[in-house]
Amino acid sequence: MSTVSGTQDAQPQPAAHGFQGRRWLFPSAVIHELDPDAGPAGRRPRRTARDWVVDFFCFLLAVVLGLAGAETLRDETGLAHSFAVFDQLLGALACAALWLRRRWPVALAVAMIPVGFLSNSAGGASLVVLFTLTVHRPLRYAAWIGGADLALAPVFYWLRPDPTMSYPGVVAITTLVMVSVMSWGMFVRSKRQLMVSLRDRARRAETEARLRAERAQRLAREAIAREMHDVLAHRLTLLSVHAGALEFRPDAPREEVVRAAGVIRESAHEALQDLREIIGVLRTGDADDAGRPQPTLAALESLVTESREAGTKVGLDSRVSDPGTVPAAVGRTAYRIAQEGLTNARKHAPGTEVTVTVSGAPGDGLTVVVRNTAPDGDVPHVPGSGQGLIGLTERATLAGGRLDHGTTGDGGFEVRSWLPWGAA
Repeated sequence: MSTVSGTQDAQPQPAAHGFQGRRWLFPSAVIHELDPDAGPAGRRPRRTARDWVVDFFCFLLAVVLGLAGAETLRDETGLAHSFAVFDQLLGALACAALWLRRRWPVALAVAMIPVGFLSNSAGGASLVVLFTLTVHRPLRYAAWIGGADLALAPVFYWLRPDPTMSYPGVVAITTLVMVSVMSWGMFVRSKRQLMVSLRDRARRAETEARLRAERAQRLAREAIAREMHDVLAHRLTLLSVHAGALEFRPDAPREEVVRAAGVIRESAHEALQDLREIIGVLRTGDADDAGRPQPTLAALESLVTESREAGTKVGLDSRVSDPGTVPAAVGRTAYRIAQEGLTNARKHAPGTEVTVTVSGAPGDGLTVVVRNTAPDGDVPHVPGSGQGLIGLTERATLAGGRLDHGTTGDGGFEVRSWLPWGAA
């Protein structure tokens, strides 16, 4: 029947959350609260079929009560005929004004205070307007205007006594009726507020769920991008090293050429296999359902051996007694840190000696250090430098650890990370 104004915080909602249901069964103002974009901007909501039915019966009720009040005028003693006509005219105007109660509930309720005091025929219209005000507006409006009506009721019946009832009885019944009407209006208003608040909560829940899904997708894509960088960069640098060796030493012995070609073929095969797995993850959306097992700390020795076969001088100092006891997630992160460190050494300091140190114990954490010596001469700038270290830092942070990198005192470069390793 009316809006619930000034009680709900305005929340921008997506246009897709339109009102669902049979609109003609709901008050137009409630539909406007649930779907404010449904109607023209800046215009009051149009009445629904339910509004027209309710308005008609409210008008009919006011007319019936007005006619009942007009019947009592002939029994009032000392009432002039002209004032009785004036009383009925005000009652008729008050009933006609009920069709405007949705547009101006406060103004109409204020206007009904003197009208109800002067006209006994306008009593029914006054009750309908008071009910509308209670539903339309916050309680403070109904309290002030309803309080004024309650205060004037004893004065009205003192000046114009009811011919059929005693003064205390008619005042008590009038007060009870007005309080009941206001209580009913407050109940209807609270139900509509609850409906709107539940709808807002549902909208917020849907929005939060959508944002969580988008964030999960973004994190998954970032993880896949880091994985792609770590894996493919390692494979491609091996290809680059061996292809460069074949380019600059075309007269190398046949055994070295065959070995380099084998490494190139194997690295290309591994790169394609890794790329196929990543594409499979993008298609299935789950990295743990298919593909080869993810590397752990136990695979670090194979990574070092592969780098040695590519011609990189790598020393491994593993101080972890049993790499199999390291949690899979921690071991995989440590493996990727070492892999990226070796890749950076081949790209930015070719020909240098690299040392990989792994140490730690349950409860103390796992420390991975990749250090290379200073390169001989100037090294050409490699496009995209630094992106891998940014990804490593983020990976270590997401795992609950930290990662630092920078140059050493002798001109070399060091990547140092610490990862949490809980006590057994």
